[in-house]
Amino acid sequence: MCKMEWLLCPICKNKTRIKLRADTVLEYFPLYCPKCKQETLIYVKQFNTKVIKEPDAQTAVLK
Repeated sequence: MCKMEWLLCPICKNKTRIKLRADTVLEYFPLYCPKCKQETLIYVKQFNTKVIKEPDAQTAVLK
């Protein structure tokens, strides 16, 4: 059986409603936390979670 872990919110570090297996890969996944009510764009591979920071449309510089 494959190892499974709960996906934790990168902001408040509480459990979300999503479980991950060791072979799960998520790219540009919008994670919603029911506790802190924040939505965060994340990348997950082998239980390593990285927050993806994208610039706001208002702060983007046009050339």
